Amino acid sequence: MQSVVFESNLNKNKMKTYAISFLIIAAMMLNGCNSGHVDGDGHNHGAVEKDEHSDEIVFTKEQAVLVGLTTETISQGAFQNVIKTSGQIQTSPGGEVTIAATSNGIVSFVDPSITEGASIREGEAIVTISAEKLLDGDPAIKAKAEYEAALKEFQRSEELVKDKVISEKEYEQSRLRYLTAKNTYEAQASNMTESGVRVTSPIGGYIRNRLVGEGEYVTVGQPIATVSQNNRLQLRAEVSENNYKYLKTISSANFKPGYDNRVYKLADLNGRLLSFGKASGEQSFFIPVTFEFDNPGDIIPGSFTEVFLLTSPQNNVLSVPVTSITEEQGLHFVYLQVHDEEYKKQGVTLGQNNGIRVQILSGLNVGDKVVTEGVYQVKLAATSSVIPEGHNH
Repeated sequence: MQSVVFESNLNKNKMKTYAISFLIIAAMMLNGCNSGHVDGDGHNHGAVEKDEHSDEIVFTKEQAVLVGLTTETISQGAFQNVIKTSGQIQTSPGGEVTIAATSNGIVSFVDPSITEGASIREGEAIVTISAEKLLDGDPAIKAKAEYEAALKEFQRSEELVKDKVISEKEYEQSRLRYLTAKNTYEAQASNMTESGVRVTSPIGGYIRNRLVGEGEYVTVGQPIATVSQNNRLQLRAEVSENNYKYLKTISSANFKPGYDNRVYKLADLNGRLLSFGKASGEQSFFIPVTFEFDNPGDIIPGSFTEVFLLTSPQNNVLSVPVTSITEEQGLHFVYLQVHDEEYKKQGVTLGQNNGIRVQILSGLNVGDKVVTEGVYQVKLAATSSVIPEGHNH
């Protein structure tokens, strides 16, 4: 259901963007047509002026406000080198438990509709196990009967050993049978109900895996379900052997799950580096690097993700947000604000990309004002402002 709502909101946002872009194109074309005039010799002054400033893009302040256009002034700053790779989100050890059957019998879920993802409280019953209609009988009832019989025999043995009617060895055997029966019975007594033995969750969290079905026969120790707390997760990244020399300089990471366009920063999620491997696996040429972090609530354990490992920072580097970059036929561009309502398309050469910002090797200078949001609309305005040759009014 959340996926359907998300796609619906995404489609609405796309339609809104397309509508705004259409209005901008229409306005730019109208302004372009009205800006030129033809004098007595048939010369279009507007077209000549356009030719003289063919690299300028007119984008009014009103249009900028409408699309939420923002800019950033380029300056030198710190930039962390990155190792771009892939990885997987995993649950942290101790944050997940497997609930096992405590008795033989037929499983009956307390809530028959319970599925993966359902929340559960600490101590809450998940299933009851009953063997009442099985050939061997209900083990819980048998445990109670054996305990009561062992208790009576032990009490009798205590009197007989005092009168030396039975030996100390016989007394100890009676005592051992009693203690064994007592432990077995008490292990189930607190969870015994009329419908069977209750099996509860030792932690609060959500059902990650439901491993048996309603009415299925289980034996003691058989896994029934996996419960995860989901509040602390791990990020396991796989690093190529070629980057082994950089592993000791890794301090943090950014990652972008495959199901989301958002880039998460471990620095914002109380993240920390746990370890990195000293050798690659037998079946792989990659070295594992593991981080731990807090789950903000929308990260799915088990999902695969794009990972940007952050290493030692560089100083005095020019960089821009990833949202500033556009690509055309393998070349990269940004849009510069040259005046209040005039913009310019600028080619750039890219360096490292840490998922948030991109290093600029050439094409920009300190003090340039780069468009960071609303880039797509400026690009459309640049296209719509090109007047075909011979077009005049």
